[in-house]
Amino acid sequence: MSEFLSLDGVMEEPMWTFNYFGEDQAKYKLDELMASDALLLGRVTYEGFATAWPDRKDEQGFADRMNSLPKYVVSTTLNEAEWNNSHVISANVAEEVTRLKQQPGQNILVGGSGQLVQSLMQHDLVDEYRIMFFPVVIGKGKRLFKQGSTATLKLTDAQTFASGVTVLTYQPDRKH
Repeated sequence: MSEFLSLDGVMEEPMWTFNYFGEDQAKYKLDELMASDALLLGRVTYEGFATAWPDRKDEQGFADRMNSLPKYVVSTTLNEAEWNNSHVISANVAEEVTRLKQQPGQNILVGGSGQLVQSLMQHDLVDEYRIMFFPVVIGKGKRLFKQGSTATLKLTDAQTFASGVTVLTYQPDRKH
């Protein structure tokens, strides 16, 4: 999973990220996307992406990759997913995600999708947490780790961009 968070842990409505986006961060996100061969999204994030990405173009190939990748949207209310190459998972989420993870290929990328991430955490289905911290405090809003969330993680990488944004990468520490 790859998330944008404020320093106080808010992930909701991340328009506050745009002031900090630079070339180094863009390269990081492009590399991350290119190392993935599927997107796994919750309905709210999916609907936002499906509105934003289909008509976008860029020289780096980010938009083409977003639009061409298989997309799996977890939803109990969405019957059809119309964005190119999209599939709805409406039941047995843990089993379906486990099945997807067992297929050969690259990474499955989860972005946003806070409720889905909570469910994946509960079923020990997150292999890597990439948390991009922005140097802002929002004060209120939806948080990635809700009250009652638990996880024991080990830091595997840390990167800081010129903008002051820091990416901390963790993997579950399944020994504890």
